[in-house]
Amino acid sequence: MPAPVCLIENDENGKLCVKKQAKDILDGIKEPVVVVSVVGLYRTGKSYIMNRLAGQQSGFALGSTIESKTKGIWMWCVPHPTKEGHTLVLLDTEGLGDVEKGDEKHDTWIFCLAVLLSSTLVYNSLGTIDNMALEKLQYPSHMHNKQTINIAECSYITELTENIRVKAEVSRDEDQSADFMHVFPSFVWAVRDFTLELKMGNKPITSDEYLESALKLKPGSSDQIERFNLPRRCLRHFFAVKKCFVFPRPASTQNMRRMEQLTEEELDSEFLEQAKTFCRYIYDSAKPKIVSGGRTITGTALGNLAEVYIEAIRSGKVPCLENAVVSLAKIQNVRAVEQALESYMNKMLSMAQLPMDPEDLSNIHKVAEKKAIEVFITMSFNDNDQIYQQELMGKIHNEYQDMCQQNHEASLMQCEEALREVFDTLEKGISDGLYLKTGGYRQYRDKLAQLANEYRARTQSQIMCEEVLSMHLKAKEEIGNMILQADQSLSAAEQEKEVQRLKNEILEQRQRGLEEQNRLQVQAYKDMQRTHDEHVNQIIHQMEREHERMRRDNERVLEAKLKEKETLLEQGFQKEAARMQSEIDSLKADMNKQETSQPSTTSKVLDVVGTAATLFLPGFIPKVAGFGLSLLSKLF
Repeated sequence: MPAPVCLIENDENGKLCVKKQAKDILDGIKEPVVVVSVVGLYRTGKSYIMNRLAGQQSGFALGSTIESKTKGIWMWCVPHPTKEGHTLVLLDTEGLGDVEKGDEKHDTWIFCLAVLLSSTLVYNSLGTIDNMALEKLQYPSHMHNKQTINIAECSYITELTENIRVKAEVSRDEDQSADFMHVFPSFVWAVRDFTLELKMGNKPITSDEYLESALKLKPGSSDQIERFNLPRRCLRHFFAVKKCFVFPRPASTQNMRRMEQLTEEELDSEFLEQAKTFCRYIYDSAKPKIVSGGRTITGTALGNLAEVYIEAIRSGKVPCLENAVVSLAKIQNVRAVEQALESYMNKMLSMAQLPMDPEDLSNIHKVAEKKAIEVFITMSFNDNDQIYQQELMGKIHNEYQDMCQQNHEASLMQCEEALREVFDTLEKGISDGLYLKTGGYRQYRDKLAQLANEYRARTQSQIMCEEVLSMHLKAKEEIGNMILQADQSLSAAEQEKEVQRLKNEILEQRQRGLEEQNRLQVQAYKDMQRTHDEHVNQIIHQMEREHERMRRDNERVLEAKLKEKETLLEQGFQKEAARMQSEIDSLKADMNKQETSQPSTTSKVLDVVGTAATLFLPGFIPKVAGFGLSLLSKLF
């Protein structure tokens, strides 16, 4: 993308919608995406740091006045600088708290969508991380002047639990913080125009320690203390990974009005160094976007996910991640089957030159099927019962059968054409009565053998050569007997011997034709077995990758919970530490359950795919009457 495009905006009715241009771009991204979004109050320089992440001086609109430039959510997709095979998707959101908008809920949904769509969330603010900064994260600016404020109302960070559900059904007293931690992005606080020294007392501290200090809870239970603690508690409980960067002012006030035109030499050196450190951290640490179950999503899935969330918001519902995954699965799996089948057919049609040797066609099928399954596995989503994979297996099987049938028919046509050309002189001799004379039978027999060898030499690479010759010799049996009877040079005993020899030759040729068709059946069985193995291997590899991602995600959340428990104990919050220990115990139990269920899940997959594979037996059978003697009964 040479420049950003709008991903989400308000339509003519004032409702959020996904822009088709952006959706089409995401549809074309088949690889995993690392999604970094930036949120924060308007006119705080969000767009500039996103341009830095894109490796560009300009792109996302900056603006140099008090007017907010970014409306809705804008998107810029660029190749990931350090993760090969990944795309970096940057989302620049509309500034929060713009007094001109007047829609209190609009900002909340923009914030929620940034959380839902990203794998790393950058919160951009000015000055310092103090109580006012946290309240701005909690409350829209136009709510600050109210005489009384309900602490659970109109807050970006605290309304996440009111505007986002992880599970479709949750009991009233069930703690969901671990669920949110699993699916929420990592959190990066970017403090702009920071002028203080990073010191606590006389001791230097890191920017991360500065953030940790700012998020320290106060003991007590008064309304004022609860109001103080609430946004801090939410940040602690919702985001497993928290990071902080402090940026000095990048340039003079005069130069700040033309940031897009400034060269790096004109920027403050300390700001420039911090910006580079920030970008390196995002490139190295921001993970690919995942959804419930630890599944990594592609650009295509991200576009579909955005539409699912927007549809829920437009219909007045609370976006539910569990339901979104179900909806996404239906969309993705249907498309995965279509795209995989298209990949298979494109490869087959581009490589297969019919007629050809069945083994060569099988090898092309192997390559095409392997690629098709890779496409399906990459795009598919939550196909836990392998319903869609079975559908793909069936469709690929049918297409391959059709291709084999076309190969058979093409070979049949070539063999029949060759047979007509080779045996033309024999046919003319028969028509002219050339062989209906004394000694004519031996002349006919020798000519028939000579032409059969000539035919085989011309058609030896064709899969139908022996069967076509077999049918031809069978058709000529009566004529041969007639010529034999007309030959007065042969005794009755000699004629009887020749009749038997002719029958034996026809039977031998018939056997060659049957063996030819049995080779096709053996090849079909090998193809079926290879198909089964390929599907199973790729499913298992995918399950192992997802299981490993889920394990790392669980460990990430567990580590965050253990760290939070220690912090609570150090700060004297014994009851909260006890509740945290309960969450830790529950998380450990879930992790053990997932580990023990893995073998049984794998076994179930093997059973399902194995059953699906047997549905395609007995493999390719040419659609020509008279083909029999299958070897499959011997193979099983």
